Amino acid sequence: MLDKYGIAKRIAKELQDGFYVNLGIGIPTLVANYIPKDMDVVLQSENGLLGMGPFPFEDEVDADIINAGKQTITTIPGSAFFDSAMSFGMIRAGKVDLTVLGAMEVADNGDIANWKIPGKMVKGMGGAMDLVASAKNIIVAMQHTNKKGESKLLPQCTLPITGLAVVKKIVTELGVFEITPEGFLLVERAPGVTVDEIRSKTAGRLVAADDVPEMII
Repeated sequence: MLDKYGIAKRIAKELQDGFYVNLGIGIPTLVANYIPKDMDVVLQSENGLLGMGPFPFEDEVDADIINAGKQTITTIPGSAFFDSAMSFGMIRAGKVDLTVLGAMEVADNGDIANWKIPGKMVKGMGGAMDLVASAKNIIVAMQHTNKKGESKLLPQCTLPITGLAVVKKIVTELGVFEITPEGFLLVERAPGVTVDEIRSKTAGRLVAADDVPEMII
């Protein structure tokens, strides 16, 4: 089973040279720490930064340089700062190759709910709806179950929808799943996790062979 760092490390394997990538709040931000040094990937933050680096060490912290989640970050040589209007212009024009988002629920047809829990205070939806509507590829980084142990991979979302049929792949602490017309296709299982355990914790339609390979991270 993976921890949040393992999830981020596995998602980093999905990156490719030349990609422009947006990392959402939470687990997705950790992906920045696992980008191979010989790979040319440019990270975009919707609050107005192109060329985001890994999280800073204590002696590198600059309170004026933050990501969309208000975490302090570093920049890489050649990075650029601009206003949020230009940032969302990039997103809406389809310039982002990959978006990695957290989620509270994902349906087996690719619907995602990740911006609001009814009855709880929320500052706003942020850039999530623009990102899922515009990115060429959406990967979700999430916990497989909620605090009650209930599956977050569902037949249909119960929370307010962020985007319809937009998710392509999901990485949880239990495995890697692709969205297919038949439901969640289990393509890799986390170390030490069985297919039966994954089946028991997945409420949506699950397609899984008996010999699903264990992921290598």
